[in-house]
Amino acid sequence: MNNRTLSYFSLFLFFFSFCFAARGQVAHVVPSARSVAQTAVADDASWNAFHNPAMLGYIRPVDLSVAYENRYLLKELSTKSIQAGFATPYVNVGASFSHFGYSLYHDMLMGIDVARDFGGKFALGLGFDYYMAYVAATGRYQGALLGRIGLSLRLVDRLVIGFSTFNPFQNNLRMELTTKRLPSVYSLGTAFYILPELVWRTQADKEISSRYRFATGLEYSMLGHIRVKAGGYATGRIFVPCLGFAARVSDYSADLDCELNPVLGLTAKITLHYALTPNAPLK
Repeated sequence: MNNRTLSYFSLFLFFFSFCFAARGQVAHVVPSARSVAQTAVADDASWNAFHNPAMLGYIRPVDLSVAYENRYLLKELSTKSIQAGFATPYVNVGASFSHFGYSLYHDMLMGIDVARDFGGKFALGLGFDYYMAYVAATGRYQGALLGRIGLSLRLVDRLVIGFSTFNPFQNNLRMELTTKRLPSVYSLGTAFYILPELVWRTQADKEISSRYRFATGLEYSMLGHIRVKAGGYATGRIFVPCLGFAARVSDYSADLDCELNPVLGLTAKITLHYALTPNAPLK
């Protein structure tokens, strides 16, 4: 490719990110959750970077993850992320970083989360993010500060309700050529433990300028070391089925999650996870 073609392609990726941020509720720089069908808002068994920050309050005492996600078999549409969480006597603290795109166009998102668990009955969390975008046609980075708020509430032993917001103050990114509208998303979900090994999760997301996204799925743990995930989500008339598998050995686990968009194709994500929680169930 010549320089002009590369510049046009980088602009295409910029607008691709903008269009599908609204359609998919969150920007592609936000890594997908390990929770089935992106039902992370009420998933009290795992903390997912840039999703519900309240879930950080449940980690004990160290939680580390690295992940690689590819969309539609295009290397330019890949997201790489890393997160680290640490429990302290007063609040739990986490840091996250995510990168989407390639050299001519890419997004980066850096976040700091703080959360506290109040006796296992509910947890509160706050997230502070800095978003940056680079387009080769401009030759410079532009950034914006974003925020997140999260709540997790255990109503009874088997039922958890979660609520979170992403960019609730509707901040946008002003660039030299245009203004990129960043999604502002409100999420509400439930997790119902049918059995200790079987959980049913639901979630509804609303981006203020887009349609609702409804998601549901089941996760089943076997032998304390294997977990199978199946579900799906719908936005408008498009239904996206999701499947996943996880395995744990000692304090280490690996997740493989896939979803198939009937229009755009396959998205796959692999996550390597370390949790210093001896004798804990698979998370």
